[in-house]
Amino acid sequence: MFKDSATFGDIPLSKKTISAITQMGFEEPSPIQSKTIPLVIAGNDVLGQAQTGTGKTAAFGIPIMEKISELRQVQALVLTPTRELAIQVSEELAKIGKFKKIKTLPIYGGQAIDRQIRTLKSGVQVVIGTPGRLLDHIRRGTIKLDHVNILVLDEADEMLDMGFIEDIESILEHVPKERQTLLFSATMPTEIMALADRYMHDRVTVTISKEQLTVPLIDQIYYETRDKLEGLCRVLDTEAFGRLIIFCRTKKGVDDLVASLSARGYISDGLHGDLSQAQRDRVMKRFRDGKLDILIATDVAARGLDIDQVTHVINFDIPQDPESYVHRIGRTGRAGKKGVAITFIQPREYRQLKLIEKQIKTRIIRKQLPSPADILERQIEVIKEQLARTIAQGGFEAYSNLIADMAEDYDPIDIASAALKLFQEGFKEKSQSPEERVSFGNTGAEPGMVRLFINAGRIQKIQPQDIVRTIAEEADIEGSVIGAINIYDKFTFVEVPEDVAERVLSVMNKNTIKGYRINIEPAKGR
Repeated sequence: MFKDSATFGDIPLSKKTISAITQMGFEEPSPIQSKTIPLVIAGNDVLGQAQTGTGKTAAFGIPIMEKISELRQVQALVLTPTRELAIQVSEELAKIGKFKKIKTLPIYGGQAIDRQIRTLKSGVQVVIGTPGRLLDHIRRGTIKLDHVNILVLDEADEMLDMGFIEDIESILEHVPKERQTLLFSATMPTEIMALADRYMHDRVTVTISKEQLTVPLIDQIYYETRDKLEGLCRVLDTEAFGRLIIFCRTKKGVDDLVASLSARGYISDGLHGDLSQAQRDRVMKRFRDGKLDILIATDVAARGLDIDQVTHVINFDIPQDPESYVHRIGRTGRAGKKGVAITFIQPREYRQLKLIEKQIKTRIIRKQLPSPADILERQIEVIKEQLARTIAQGGFEAYSNLIADMAEDYDPIDIASAALKLFQEGFKEKSQSPEERVSFGNTGAEPGMVRLFINAGRIQKIQPQDIVRTIAEEADIEGSVIGAINIYDKFTFVEVPEDVAERVLSVMNKNTIKGYRINIEPAKGR
């Protein structure tokens, strides 16, 4: 169908698009992508019911990039409910269209409109915008939509909840009637169906069913850390592992992690789509024979592997959708045996974790990363055994003179303890500190706390218990750690511990308190 075509799964695409999505880490289409992309390329209107996190952005982004030309005029328009989603979608579409040199532009409130106008005048092919700001451009005459041939309504139910339906209908009046329309929504209330009936023609409905898979014998936990490699090494040094599989999202991620762990003395190897069958067989034989402690793989490379006695699965990269999570952790806990699934997240990924938890209907327990003291305690018995065997073997006379010389100035117990520390941890300058925290500057809070501003208050009938309950539930923290709360008519200040502030900001922004959608940000210092 396409000149110089290749395939994404069974879907023929141009080589430029294949190169772009391969660079992004895509190996094969997700369920919504495999169903939607061929329909959109064929010219169908598509009504898609799918949750956030199922890969739907690429489901419409890939065919958009295949169908539009390099002419500098707006050919595709994507409507989103929030500026955050507009930016996110724009960034992903720009990556997909990278080698075709397709220019995308996010349009949203809160950014200087003059800058958006200048970029529009320079010529863009894809516009991703929020309804309010897009209507502003239409009224000013600063955007031309008469060449739009693909219109996407993303997260339509969210736009309905935010009162954007009338704005959407006003925008649709300025888009050519002869166009292709794609509508995606997690739920299908009557208002959304009415919108689809009115503006879509001969549509095809795509529904991605949620897998109801639970594995009761698997303990599911997660660690939150800004330095995942450091966190992983701490866990590897304290957990008692049998066979272990670590999942990364991309082939490059697999190669990088293999190199990093090997440099730290862990016996690991990788499995991904770029390996030949002979290479795959060699890696798997080493893993099955116990000559390889850790197998690091992408989702596709691990699919269909029949490996017994995998005690632990680690998600170094959080899966993009709940189905992938279920497939990954299903590698352990087989044949009635207990297994452990560990997921590493950064603060900004907490919302994706909660989405997975909600859809699999299983609580994923938060744990604190092991401390250096925990690691040392775990290794004490090993160290004792190694020391006893070394003393029994002898042959350490070459070091005796060194110890004798140092014993004139230092206690022998201190010398032995320092030698063990040097062997276990390597030499570290005393000034080295644990992973750095994001600095929020002076927010006017008590020491160790961050003061946050919320754009809701007494007018919305919000009370302190509403603030405490919502933040505690959404951010998975104890309500007792939340500090001072000051509620005014139109806004509220709340103090939270500095070490969880970034997570609270991530999960609470655009969230709701008592049904009211809020914005939250660090307060300015008093």
